[in-house]
Amino acid sequence: MSSDPAHDHMADTATAGVIARPPFIFLASLLLGYLLHYLLPLPFSPPWPDLLTWIVAGVLILVGLTVFAAGIRNFSTAGTPVPTNEPTRALVTTGIHGRTRNPIYVGMFLVYAGIGIGVQSLWILILLLPLAVVINYGVVAREEAYLEKLFGEEYRTYKARVRRWI
Repeated sequence: MSSDPAHDHMADTATAGVIARPPFIFLASLLLGYLLHYLLPLPFSPPWPDLLTWIVAGVLILVGLTVFAAGIRNFSTAGTPVPTNEPTRALVTTGIHGRTRNPIYVGMFLVYAGIGIGVQSLWILILLLPLAVVINYGVVAREEAYLEKLFGEEYRTYKARVRRWI
């Protein structure tokens, strides 16, 4: 019996067995941060003008959406589903996936950070760390174990060549 929870959760399934669909995890964290922002306000006043705050937030959101869309496009072109609750049909290793193994999640993190900066919520930004831990261990580790089981050496070679994040 495996002592790796990522392997245990995907046993006898055709999917990675992630703890929840990643967009819902990001949305839950964002909503919790927003709620905490109003219930327990923390001061957030950057030492630069509001216009620069909005520019930084806008750039993060635009770059995040671009990276996210590139990842989605790669999956669509390869004919493999994006949702984590559907079986993977192809190993995607080119395009944006040749630079990061998780461009969709990188894009989501950039959008999330851009929103946190744009609304000037320290709570949303603080929740980035627990969000990253949940995504890393509850989603990515399980997906990687699933892909390694599914694609074997081809996935291990890809994993050795391309970074998990950026």
